[in-house]
Amino acid sequence: MTVAEVDGRRLRRAQNREAVLDALVQLFEEGDYTPGTNKIAERAGISPRSLFRYFDDVDDLHRAAVERAQAMALPALEVDVAADAPLPARIQRFVDARVRLHELVGHAERAARVAAHRHPLIAAQLREGRAWFRHQARTVFAPEVHDRPELLAAVDVLCSIESYDLFRNAHGFSRAKTTNAMTAALTALLSPTGGHE
Repeated sequence: MTVAEVDGRRLRRAQNREAVLDALVQLFEEGDYTPGTNKIAERAGISPRSLFRYFDDVDDLHRAAVERAQAMALPALEVDVAADAPLPARIQRFVDARVRLHELVGHAERAARVAAHRHPLIAAQLREGRAWFRHQARTVFAPEVHDRPELLAAVDVLCSIESYDLFRNAHGFSRAKTTNAMTAALTALLSPTGGHE
């Protein structure tokens, strides 16, 4: 086999692997969080038998999809605000970042929650992500939540994907209305005056 043939096979393998991940992410975006292997393979344009040439098993496939979503989320993770900025500015930047994140990769977050009880690696990824989000909230709102774990927990819950889903789906709020509601709630929680002058 020539070098060109080996390189061609590697390229096809990489392209097919990406096609499988694309297919799974598309299914997540459509609300199908537990698609069967036949459905994933069909969407990717490959045979079901060849699906596991690219992934060890279903756990490995789901883990790779979650990792891809996390990589996509990296630019949206940072809250671009100075630690000593006024509280309203920190709240606005924090909420904007969380809303942007949930809109970008909410489908993958939901799929990970559905799969976590069956897949220890995905459960571990979720725990790590939640811990990072708590750390971020603790950092951005350090003066307000210092020595107040119950307040940090309230901020964490309010800005979680679960709460975001309740705003958007159960209550039918638009993205803008959800942003306003989260901002008002954080202001009430964190401001010494509860958001009132």
